[in-house]
Amino acid sequence: MNSPASHPEADTPPPPDMRRLTRFFIPLAVQAASQSLCYPLVAMVATRGPGGPLDLAGLAQSNTVLFFLGMFAISLVPAGMVFARTREGYRQFYRLTLGAGICATIVQALLCLPSASHLLFGELIGLPPSIESPAQVSLLASIPLQLLFFSRMPYFVVMYIGQATGIASLATIGRVTLTAVLSPLFCMVDLVGPVWAVVALTLPVGLESIVSWAFARPFLKNQPAAEGELPRLRDLLAFILPLTGGGYFLSLATVILTGIMARASDPERMIPVYYLALGLASPVAFGATRMQTIVLAFPPADRFQRQTLRFAIAAGAFLGLLPLLFILPGLDRFYYVQLQNLNPADLHWVRQTAAVLTLLPLAVALRAQSEGLATWLKKPLIVLLGQGVFLITATAAGAAALGLGVTGCLIGAASLPLGSLASSATMRLALRTSARKKP
Repeated sequence: MNSPASHPEADTPPPPDMRRLTRFFIPLAVQAASQSLCYPLVAMVATRGPGGPLDLAGLAQSNTVLFFLGMFAISLVPAGMVFARTREGYRQFYRLTLGAGICATIVQALLCLPSASHLLFGELIGLPPSIESPAQVSLLASIPLQLLFFSRMPYFVVMYIGQATGIASLATIGRVTLTAVLSPLFCMVDLVGPVWAVVALTLPVGLESIVSWAFARPFLKNQPAAEGELPRLRDLLAFILPLTGGGYFLSLATVILTGIMARASDPERMIPVYYLALGLASPVAFGATRMQTIVLAFPPADRFQRQTLRFAIAAGAFLGLLPLLFILPGLDRFYYVQLQNLNPADLHWVRQTAAVLTLLPLAVALRAQSEGLATWLKKPLIVLLGQGVFLITATAAGAAALGLGVTGCLIGAASLPLGSLASSATMRLALRTSARKKP
């Protein structure tokens, strides 16, 4: 693997074969999907509150804001894999991560003030009061969760650099297992509603942070000393900020789409339907985002790393089929009606939404592969450009669908894949243009 100071295209080994990519990707995808699976698990706690599926819609919207504020943490992963390969580089990276986590937590606390919270959820997003109230209380309860998300990030990064994805995934699997135990337990003892759902999320993440720290210690001890000039904090910030800006575009698109769906017909039925279907599509789509980590772990043998592109298409198509299992007759009623407390009359809308969301993991895998190429070539502005196109495309598609009278749950399901496909195409075009201009 090249050092951060070396040229990203020099002395690269031959491309890995599909078997090696699969062995590396499966633990990553399991880890990412497992993280997202925690949200469908705690959904049963939220939907058994006084508001039923409306409480889940509020919890999902507060989680969207939580992720929006914590988007800097996601951008830290590719930056850490480039700059945190030495002891000194890791220390700089750790300080930046800690500072960013504290800042995000403070901003979230300010947004929980009553006037700011109503302005955000009630005025800007336009949620009806029945969804706005659980969203407000969920955002307040999830303040500790925000800081925990940042605290575990450096440990994951150092294990990814060591290509120990299997070990890194064990901490997350433990988190999911504990969440799976706590969620039905909370329901049995009647600790239900959006606040208790947040508690069921937070306790396992705290355990995950501790375990990942223990797993990362051997890798930290074996890090080499830096050779040459150390990256400064401002160098890290200059690299991360465009990636973070692009990540905010992705998160902002989901907020805007919720606002569009809230203005479509019957939002109190369609928004919960959308989030229930998305709750199963999101884990596999989040797993598909790890295509970026694969590109960074295996230096591109050519500028467009066609091997990982083919792998992204195969993995994304396979991942997209998995949520369809839950719309099979019998299983759909068990999961959505019995576990998630959905009105049986809305099952057909869930089926349609899930069918459209089949395209989401494939589109996300293609976008993540393009992001990985641009990041490895140290062109974060191309990532920012692509994710800006995602925001514009998803918003335009959602607005057009609203104007055409499309049902709310289908607006978001169709707009997200379109945004990712447009983003990937834009980044690859920008990389090709950059290659032609290079002397």
